[in-house]
Amino acid sequence: MTSPSNARVVVIGGGPAGLSAATALRRAGVGAVIVVEREQQAGGIPRHTDHTGFGVRDLRRLVRGPEYARRLVHAAIAAGVDVRTGTTVLDVAGTSVVLADGSVIDADAVVLATGVRERPRAARLVPGDRPAGVFTTGAIQQLTALHHRPVGERAVIVGAEHVSFSAIWTLHHAGCTPVAMVTSLPRHQTYVPLRLASATRHGVPIHTDVDIAEIVGRERVDSVLLTDGRRIHCDTVVFTGDWIPDHEVARRAGLAMVGAHRGPLVDQQFRTSNPGVFAVGNLVHPAETADVCVLDGRAAAASIVGWCTTGEWEEPAPIAAGGDVRWAAPIATGLTVRVASFGRGRVVVSAGDQIVARTRRRALVPHQAIHVPIVAAGRPLSVAVTR
Repeated sequence: MTSPSNARVVVIGGGPAGLSAATALRRAGVGAVIVVEREQQAGGIPRHTDHTGFGVRDLRRLVRGPEYARRLVHAAIAAGVDVRTGTTVLDVAGTSVVLADGSVIDADAVVLATGVRERPRAARLVPGDRPAGVFTTGAIQQLTALHHRPVGERAVIVGAEHVSFSAIWTLHHAGCTPVAMVTSLPRHQTYVPLRLASATRHGVPIHTDVDIAEIVGRERVDSVLLTDGRRIHCDTVVFTGDWIPDHEVARRAGLAMVGAHRGPLVDQQFRTSNPGVFAVGNLVHPAETADVCVLDGRAAAASIVGWCTTGEWEEPAPIAAGGDVRWAAPIATGLTVRVASFGRGRVVVSAGDQIVARTRRRALVPHQAIHVPIVAAGRPLSVAVTR
């Protein structure tokens, strides 16, 4: 290893959460703040998500993804953040960051903001041939928005989450016709306006209670077989959603993890189990919108300043998920919760025998975020659904 350099804070990940945390730290007067980003450009997923819908919670207006990413990068640079792209982190030891070139950055605090990715075909164990033409949403966004490459002519979209309907727009702009969307759940999992503006507008049928049984094709995808026996002819398959945190660095750092969503355990101050190491954004809650991640980064900055000033640390308490709750995790404004099945009911948060928060009775939809405003002050929490 080469000789170490120094910084007050190192942020690993140059997406919305990492950039906003770094910017807030510099604006709070923290000295050297370094953001390391493995991609050649900072900005995260929004830089290749070329549609509107970004910025509601932080900007109070709607902008397109690439503009949103540029705003975040420009704000960080203007604040004096040292943004280093094309830089890969191998490990975090204490609050020292080991880079792929063998160099080490010693810091007072480390912020993990490595984000999230969609589960690809291989991780979903979908059988069949191994032809070209199989993507995730993120892959087709990068291919079309950043590299201006064609995708295909006829696509089947696997999944019916928010991002699945976003994939319809991406494919349409790339000149590829989505011919079907398939989901193993009994209904789609997005908001009606988004479905109307995407699948309904472009005439994409949504096949429910069905999955991909086999991908067929030699050099290029030729068709897909569904679990109900139907065959759909296509040359492109796009796997969407089914998010998993980019947690490799967190695991190598030895952080306590949450098995339900495979991200690091944090408290409402975004402290992990390792003193001086924080985690923010979709690494913690796969997957929220970019503006939620920005608010996370800003909120975490105050906690990081406190750590750098006092050195006081409390380990996060696990959040117990009961009944139909798949998992719950902190966000800047409280908790975000995911449920396992459709229905109507309330999300109830308890600390011991005391109910500390509950939502109104509402529709419960898998893959949709349910935000519960709460300040728990470090108390162990349990989250359940009452029907």
